[in-house]
Amino acid sequence: MLGAALAVVVVLAIGTAPNAWADTTVVLALAPDISTVLTNIRNWIMGILALLATVFLTVGGVRYVAAAGNPSEIEKAKSAFRSAAFGYALTALAPLVVQILAGIVGL
Repeated sequence: MLGAALAVVVVLAIGTAPNAWADTTVVLALAPDISTVLTNIRNWIMGILALLATVFLTVGGVRYVAAAGNPSEIEKAKSAFRSAAFGYALTALAPLVVQILAGIVGL
């Protein structure tokens, strides 16, 4: 039973494969120019950095509230707050980084 089902799947895969692959076109980028690509990169970098910084800020806040006076937990929370501040600073500097890349590329 399993062998017959496997044989049917193999025959269908072999029989339909050339037709399925005949007219495929792969589009890697839809951006019309390099400036649009750099803008998209900046937006992605800013979004990812802001997301990570917000996660660190949330983790730091939860650790600080849950520390209950424990000095080592308070230090861990402060470390998370510093990481969040660093992430937000990098987010603010992302346009500058993309501008430097544009200068290197020659735009």
